Amino acid sequence: MTAELVRGQNHPLVGPDLQVHVTAERPVIAGAALCDAEGRTREGWLGHPGAAGPPGVSPAAGSRESHRITLALDEVPGEAESVRIWLTLTPGGPVRFGAIAAPRIAVLGPDGVPWAGYSLTGLDGESAVTAVELYRRAGAWKVRAVGQGYAGGLSALCADHGLPDERARSLAEGILASVAAPAGVPGPPTRAAAPGTAAAPGGASARPEPQPGARVDYRHPTRPGAGSQAGSARNEAPQAGAAPNEGPPDGAQREEAPQPVAGDASGWSMEERLYNQVWGMFEDLARTVAAYRGAVAFADERLEKEIDEVLADPRTRTGPAADAARERARARQAELIARAQQALDRDLDQLAAESGVVEPALPAAFAGWDNPVWHGYRVPRSAPSALRLGDLSLPERIGLRIPMLVRLPLERGLWIDSGRGGQPAAEVIDAEELRREAGLLATAVAGRLLAVHPPGGFTVHVIDAAGSAAHTLRPLLDSGLLREAPARGAAGVSGVLGRLTERVDLVQLAVRNRAADALPPGLDTSDQLLLVHDFPHGFDDGAITQLRYLADEGPAVGVHLLLVADREDAADFGPLLDPLWRSLLRITPIPDDHVADPWVRHQWTYEPPHVPQGSAILPRVLGTLAEAVRARPGGRHV
Repeated sequence: MTAELVRGQNHPLVGPDLQVHVTAERPVIAGAALCDAEGRTREGWLGHPGAAGPPGVSPAAGSRESHRITLALDEVPGEAESVRIWLTLTPGGPVRFGAIAAPRIAVLGPDGVPWAGYSLTGLDGESAVTAVELYRRAGAWKVRAVGQGYAGGLSALCADHGLPDERARSLAEGILASVAAPAGVPGPPTRAAAPGTAAAPGGASARPEPQPGARVDYRHPTRPGAGSQAGSARNEAPQAGAAPNEGPPDGAQREEAPQPVAGDASGWSMEERLYNQVWGMFEDLARTVAAYRGAVAFADERLEKEIDEVLADPRTRTGPAADAARERARARQAELIARAQQALDRDLDQLAAESGVVEPALPAAFAGWDNPVWHGYRVPRSAPSALRLGDLSLPERIGLRIPMLVRLPLERGLWIDSGRGGQPAAEVIDAEELRREAGLLATAVAGRLLAVHPPGGFTVHVIDAAGSAAHTLRPLLDSGLLREAPARGAAGVSGVLGRLTERVDLVQLAVRNRAADALPPGLDTSDQLLLVHDFPHGFDDGAITQLRYLADEGPAVGVHLLLVADREDAADFGPLLDPLWRSLLRITPIPDDHVADPWVRHQWTYEPPHVPQGSAILPRVLGTLAEAVRARPGGRHV
């Protein structure tokens, strides 16, 4: 089984004979350096195109999008403690790795079976990078994902490995010159934008805005994604009565599915590219399932039509001829459905492979709680662009889950439905257990929002009027990250709502008058989250009006709402709360089919982002954040 590594992670290797496979969107130069215990290389230890290579290393040749470096670790000199695989961009191409999709490293055994993989995400202005390191440990070899980039290019990489500056510079110039294209030979091709699209960052093509009445293009803006091999007809939403796509004729050469790469989308940063890639995968899954369902509907309609034609003719209505006609019609239906299933399976397999590459490369804000990135959690310096609020899937492939990402700051408040709400799965769960799960989900969401913001960048207020959520709030309470204890009773509700309403009024006034310096001293300007448990307990008509005001006006000035509520409990307020429910994004503590996409209206299964049962990752992350808060000047709570 392939181990998908993240930066800094290591994995044991089995056997000394290996291949390192390098793939990139544009041509790169790949090489290897033997290093001693201090991480320094020596003359003759640097393997690169045009060199014979040090003992145990057969370097790749030239510059290309795909390289194989063969290693015989038994032949590596004993004084060499590690073998480092490095990459550098070629002259005449992109000048930084941030302008291309993340390169991919795979370590394979001699039989070609992959043992470990690593996508070099997070690169920006660097033009050379140490990708992975194979090193000795207790008589065995391991591989470590490094991802150390150098804005100074190959010469800086060589100098960092102990070569004198002048030698590092001349060696780098010689390597680059040896693979430079001769005069008159065009450089690597750039991806042309599709008709009607504008050039996007990194040379990718941006998705055009759909015109009124036009069909929606479901293709990913940069990736030759799932289903693109079968022709452009499969990239459109199926129309009523349309014939299914039958693919190339028998014997035709099918285009090989592209190797998935994390970050294979447009964007100025790796985070933005991963965000766009995730939602490109969502669109691809929506489209390919729509094509399959449309093909099945067409096959069923065709069968019905052919049988109606048989029954309409008295001469063929009964007897052996009628039976044969029905069998032929059913055989054609089965053939059409089988072709559609084959195309669906191919597309879903490609999306599953891409998901397997993308998921381990996601930053903490986009990653599930079981992702190793949380175990290496570091307090962020800036807020992310989006947040993961769960996963989405379709019944055609239950195991294929697409992260549900929402932009930050939140444009809409959140409502965690603690009631049954017509959910079939909720009928078998005790009502109190369902409320407890909703409370745990609220804590996980609030904790994630705190963890992905820098210290002081996010403030959480809690209303627990009945005091029923003390157990589910334990990670937040124990961390000490809450500025004040959860508000109890009607007086507590009124106090918190009054302070937040006043803050919204003051910030709105300052924004309208462009007088930010006129805000009262000490006003907390960080983003705010109001977490309300067991709504509407403790609320009267006045408090409801204030809450609706915060839901409507708060997001524009950094005040956001998270309700934990059963809508039936609020039925006594009648239509007063209907606008509030419509303004909130509903999520559920158990899987539920309540999310509809805007293209083909699939009913997606939503799965909540619960912390794995028994895991201590949330308290550990919040504890790390609390230490960073205490280390700030004044040690102010967030």
